[in-house]
Amino acid sequence: MSTTSPAFTPLEQLTQALRNEGYALLAPADVAALAGAPLAQLNEMAASWDNLALDNYLKDGGRYRKRRHSCFVQSGEALQQSAHRAHWQPVEYNALHGGMHRMFEPVLPATVEQPGWQGLLTALGKICSAVRGDQTWYVEAHQFRIDTADGIGRPTPEGAHRDGVDYVAVILVGRHAIKGGETRIFEADGPNGKRFTMTEPWTMLLLDDAAVIHESTPIQPLGEHGYRDTLVLTYRANAFQGDGG
Repeated sequence: MSTTSPAFTPLEQLTQALRNEGYALLAPADVAALAGAPLAQLNEMAASWDNLALDNYLKDGGRYRKRRHSCFVQSGEALQQSAHRAHWQPVEYNALHGGMHRMFEPVLPATVEQPGWQGLLTALGKICSAVRGDQTWYVEAHQFRIDTADGIGRPTPEGAHRDGVDYVAVILVGRHAIKGGETRIFEADGPNGKRFTMTEPWTMLLLDDAAVIHESTPIQPLGEHGYRDTLVLTYRANAFQGDGG
């Protein structure tokens, strides 16, 4: 496993990197260009991470994770929010929380209506189709805040995992007074791995979920209190998990 500073993928090589490497890491300026929204417009969404709801499903008994969750369906350029639904994963992909229908508070309408939100989700769906061919994409959007109020926060309490979808985007929205939170990627069927820490807001890791396994290491506070905010978007062809397909 190599340890490096983030090595960013040029935007024009994004689809090739997904096909060949199973992942791509985009710098904030390229994420903004992809979304068709300036970074200032993306930053307008960041305040909504201050209004997330406690995740009451953590089996380790922790109170370090807050989140909101909403679902969308994208066909071509059209992105439509679906009726609010529970998040579900099979135990094969999430041994800790799989098999549970977890109903979280939805993403606030004011967040969904932001041009940056719409542009980002739609652009990523188009990238997925560029790699996989035209599909109807079933998109789950998760706003996460992992905090250190109890001393340590775990971004991925389930450990290194796949999500059971086609593509996963992990977008750093912000870090405040923490250490840790290193991103680790492993080949699903090989020995190689990468590790790096995303530090700049709107850095994005895009993964082929069949090709790689991923995790983020725990965070600890540098002062009285710290947190790490991310937006995780998953894209699955044919159906949401739990609906067949």
